[in-house]
Amino acid sequence: METFEDFLLKQNLTKNTISAYKTAISGFLKMYNEVTKKNLLLYKTHLIETLKPKSVNLKIQAINRYLEYLKKENLKLRFVKVQQRSFLENVISDADYVFFKRKLKHEQNLEWYFVVRFLAATGARVSELIKIKVEHVKLGYIDIYTKGGKIRRIYIPVKLKNEALKWLEEIKVDTGYIFLNRFGNNITTRGISQQLKNYAIKYGINPKVVYPHSFRHRFAKNFLEK
Repeated sequence: METFEDFLLKQNLTKNTISAYKTAISGFLKMYNEVTKKNLLLYKTHLIETLKPKSVNLKIQAINRYLEYLKKENLKLRFVKVQQRSFLENVISDADYVFFKRKLKHEQNLEWYFVVRFLAATGARVSELIKIKVEHVKLGYIDIYTKGGKIRRIYIPVKLKNEALKWLEEIKVDTGYIFLNRFGNNITTRGISQQLKNYAIKYGINPKVVYPHSFRHRFAKNFLEK
């Protein structure tokens, strides 16, 4: 039976390249005993968080050659962009996220507690967050209509749904949008971004990691890990 090394030798690769590819695959197989799309994406996330983009792409190149060898080309990974790592460095950590939401809840600042909870637990964009109504919370989801005429359904986890409904009942809001400004109007996306940074500074968290899309990336990372 042809080995992965034999497969690489047939492609006229240098000894150093073959050695690098074998090392990369060994690293993957030490972490995961099965080649699945989920495991490959998890490994890619791990690489992005620990290596520079150039090194990440070299590992991905090795993985993709290995997938060719396994005849699983449909699982191939995309290469990362050069700026991707610096962007991921500005994503709020789990520890800061937990601390942030606990501080908001402890101070009974429930509206902003739920802004943070909905962003992190649903993966909603801030432009989608401001469209959530009481009726959507009761349903457990909101359907967003995209420009292409497609529908993207955002699910609200049961625990968050029940917690939010209890809060809405306490503040006597039974219909309409749930996130409003002090004038009772729809809060703006810019207003949310600025206020989150204000609270980050107040609680001693780096404001560079506290912005709406940061919570969306935290949601994506946690989703993959689960």
